[in-house]
Amino acid sequence: MNAVAQKSALARRRLGWLCLLLGLAAAVQSAALRANPLVERLEAALPHLRQLGDDAATQAAWSEALPPFGRKLAAGKTWAGLPLLIRRLVILGDLPADTAVPGRYEGAVVAGVVAFQRRHGLDPDGVIGRETLAQLEVSPARRVRQVELNLARLARLPAAPRWLLVNVPEFALRAYAGDEEILHMRVIVGSARQRTPTPRFVAPMLFIEFSPYWNVPLSIARRETIPRLRRAPDHFAAQGFEFFDRQTGAIATFAEDHLQAVLEGRLRLRQRPGPHNAMGGIKFVLPNEDDIFLHHTPAVRLFDRTRRDFSHGCIRVEEPLALAQFVLAGQPEWDEERIRAAMSSGRSTTLRLEQPLPVAIAYLTALAGADGRVRFFPDIYDLDRLE
Repeated sequence: MNAVAQKSALARRRLGWLCLLLGLAAAVQSAALRANPLVERLEAALPHLRQLGDDAATQAAWSEALPPFGRKLAAGKTWAGLPLLIRRLVILGDLPADTAVPGRYEGAVVAGVVAFQRRHGLDPDGVIGRETLAQLEVSPARRVRQVELNLARLARLPAAPRWLLVNVPEFALRAYAGDEEILHMRVIVGSARQRTPTPRFVAPMLFIEFSPYWNVPLSIARRETIPRLRRAPDHFAAQGFEFFDRQTGAIATFAEDHLQAVLEGRLRLRQRPGPHNAMGGIKFVLPNEDDIFLHHTPAVRLFDRTRRDFSHGCIRVEEPLALAQFVLAGQPEWDEERIRAAMSSGRSTTLRLEQPLPVAIAYLTALAGADGRVRFFPDIYDLDRLE
């Protein structure tokens, strides 16, 4: 990036932060603003959890480890750990107190494990594998510390009349108006396995890009896209790629020299708007140092996975139209029909929001639902252990 571009980017970033600060200041003064229900619910659940952690029967149930059973325990198998498993699930509220110990792992006990898995962000298949076993071994006393840690994280979230929350370990996005949750959708976040985590930050959403180009980051181009294009040059045209030069514009011709120019920073590799574009039909832009944004994706099948950390850091949203409608609620000329048309036009356009919208990218591994029960989510980036 040259000096002029750097200054321009810095100016935009400062403008964005100024807009956010002004917006948040106004929000704090608003009489309609109420406490964050996420904080209230988690605080309300903490006394019961502390009581469990101090209870002698609870401590005894976690004083010994569950016995081994091989790689996994599926329904119908025998297991010496059933009595201890049932004791723990009864204490945690996933099984009724009168649950009898069966001769095999089946029936009500499997249903109790499914309930436990749902509360812990695990695949609710009733099979006890490595991940489910690890969560079963976490005592209520340790959960108290986890809840306290997450209450501290919640305290750092913005207070605003309208805002978005992306909770990375939950793979979920929520949209709030006052204390009411308006939207709740699945998202895909940065990969733990590939070491491309989604960072935590708060920033204002300032723009929406319809039918966006995907400017392939150099790190991705070097590690993934260019090696693939060298193996299969036909992929270049089939997936709508082109090279771009700031002076001369787009270059649709595939050539090894052009690939080398990308690696040397003399050309940019980008993907044109269309059905194959990695951004999908819409991109939600918020200024931040890591260039993280929200967008749709053509790979919608990935939203069906329980664990959804597959991206290079940006957040892919399951329901882009619903999110756009929430974001543009104050601009009524942008109705559903117009949004759909802009998303599918194939012509890249940028819309500045009339009111910046605060967005919090958070890392919350414990939240309480409307029923008061606490749900825990896998610590995919190991941040609970480090904090």
